[in-house]
Amino acid sequence: MINNRGFITLLSVLLIGAVGFSIGAALLWFGVGNSKTSLAMEQSTQARWLSDACAEEALEQVRGNTDFFGQANIILGDGTCTYTVIKFAGENRQITILGTVGTITRKEKIILDAINPQIHIISWQEVPDF
Repeated sequence: MINNRGFITLLSVLLIGAVGFSIGAALLWFGVGNSKTSLAMEQSTQARWLSDACAEEALEQVRGNTDFFGQANIILGDGTCTYTVIKFAGENRQITILGTVGTITRKEKIILDAINPQIHIISWQEVPDF
């Protein structure tokens, strides 16, 4: 005669172990996904700060030299940014900025219509592309 109590106990332990393993694996999988999302969000915030700093530097260049146009790169911390100043007629300028940290890039575009006696910004916005 086979011991039914031992068989039921063994089957119960195996079933509980399988459920516990499944829950643990799911928590680990979701944890890794959340870590990747957190890193991307952190890099996105840093890239935005970097592009803002780069924009401020470009505005300082334009204010210091009203004939300034061209491109410059800046390395800050874990990221880099590039700004380009395009000179149009009169005091009209367009500044495009790319701030990159890791794999995340944020882009901004600034439109100016006056530099002297004060810089007048028509628009300063984050854009999907230039």
